[in-house]
Amino acid sequence: MYLITVFGNLLIILAIISDSHLHTPMYFFLSNLSFVDICFISTTVPKMLLNIITQTKVITYEDCLTQMYFFLLFVQLDNFLLTVMSYDRLIAICHPLHYTVIMNPVLCGLLVLISWLIVVSLFYCTGLGVYLSSAATHSSHSSATASVMYTVVTPMLNPFIYSLRNKDIKRSLRRFFGMATIKGPIVLGLRKCQLLQHSKH
Repeated sequence: MYLITVFGNLLIILAIISDSHLHTPMYFFLSNLSFVDICFISTTVPKMLLNIITQTKVITYEDCLTQMYFFLLFVQLDNFLLTVMSYDRLIAICHPLHYTVIMNPVLCGLLVLISWLIVVSLFYCTGLGVYLSSAATHSSHSSATASVMYTVVTPMLNPFIYSLRNKDIKRSLRRFFGMATIKGPIVLGLRKCQLLQHSKH
């Protein structure tokens, strides 16, 4: 599930970067969301997998503090980016003629930047302290299952929900993989032609 999440989101980022038709505000925010999902799942799952392999549940206070901070940061960043994406779609639907003027590259970059600076200040000043000061409780099997659902399953499904059902993304991925599969036979065919010409001479 971790590998599916990472590779699925990386594919989306690669498709958006490689296709100039996807260099629009909507896909700019989508590529940022994919990047944040990779970061989000990478804060907990590698450690969880290590714990499963080594059969240990030990974590140092410093590691726990760091993991909790980045986990909360990326959760809220996900929420802010989804809000920004909603605003982008609102402008596209309600003001289609002014869309490119309103959602210019400077504003798009500023919205992503604002999503970041807000998250850091919010959790550095308030949220982190609240979570760390709360009394530690032993989680049951059901709460552990619920934790896996929102920390692993949701980021894994995001590429399918937000991107892979999208016609533009699918077309871009087909073009990307099509070029990779076509390029190989073309190169081999050119080499064979060159060898045949040399053998005739």
